[in-house]
Amino acid sequence: MQMDKRFKHLDERIFGISPTLKAKELAERYGYLPYMIQRYYEMLGDWQEVVLLLEGNEERILPSIRCNTLKIKCKTLEERLSSKNIKIRKIPWAPHGYWVEHSDISIGALHEYLHGYYYIQGPASMIPAYILGPTEKELVVDLAAAPGGKTTQLAQLMSNSGTIIAVERNRKRVKSLISNVRRMGVTNTIILNTDARKLRLYLKEVFDKTLLDAPCTGEGLIPLIPERKRSRTMNDLKILHRLQVELLLTAIELTRDNGLIVYTTCSIAPEENEYVLYKVLNTVDNIELLPISIDIGVPGLDEYLGINMGSEMKLTRRLYTYLTGTEGFFIALLRKR
Repeated sequence: MQMDKRFKHLDERIFGISPTLKAKELAERYGYLPYMIQRYYEMLGDWQEVVLLLEGNEERILPSIRCNTLKIKCKTLEERLSSKNIKIRKIPWAPHGYWVEHSDISIGALHEYLHGYYYIQGPASMIPAYILGPTEKELVVDLAAAPGGKTTQLAQLMSNSGTIIAVERNRKRVKSLISNVRRMGVTNTIILNTDARKLRLYLKEVFDKTLLDAPCTGEGLIPLIPERKRSRTMNDLKILHRLQVELLLTAIELTRDNGLIVYTTCSIAPEENEYVLYKVLNTVDNIELLPISIDIGVPGLDEYLGINMGSEMKLTRRLYTYLTGTEGFFIALLRKR
């Protein structure tokens, strides 16, 4: 691949990082792979800040739900849950989102859940669909759709009008996507079980808006899945990075001129976020980053390991658990020129 040659020297720097003694000490204390801790220092630039991040990952994140207005009014859902002694609190940046502060019953076992009145969804995970802002007449594609949280949210924002193409490569995960689309009462969505990269062969420049919640290491989910502290090697990260670049280039090809693309991951790894954007922005000249309207988290990294990613990376947003109380997340909004 020609791109691999262009960026080979940068890849060697990015993926060849070596942990210091301090990183190894913190890795041992908190149960991480040492390379991860060294990267956190390179991201944050201060060991005290790294400790705050690690301590934040040890804290419990409140579960959260998204009210499904395709089936119920949010006020009615609030009343129903309150009658069952379930305490919820509005999420400020998510018009349909609630933190669940108390419930004697599993929120995945309630009749309201089974009827599709709400979707169990992380608070950060709700942001990308709002940023993309699909309307009722648009043609939208979700390029990595399972298990369906963002697909069903897009349908909700579109009032079940327009059309969504929901793409999922993994056949087993398609089952959960179909199940959730049906449970949530979504009727404007076509599900494709295929590799999203194949769509560029026959659906170029047709979509008004594109959502790419890219497959990633899930490094932002450590507070929810502690096993992620040690489950991915640097080589895994490198493989996923290449896939993410290919998928974002595909997203650009599929989107019409002046169309919008949201690139997002549940990862705080620069290799899966800013460095992906850096490569893409330096490969194609018909794409630009736009500011994100929801003021949460901190700006993206414009420098990492001595590599100048470009000041436009400050337009992206990073969510760290210790700062936002959410899962770790990255969000970028792009427009195709």
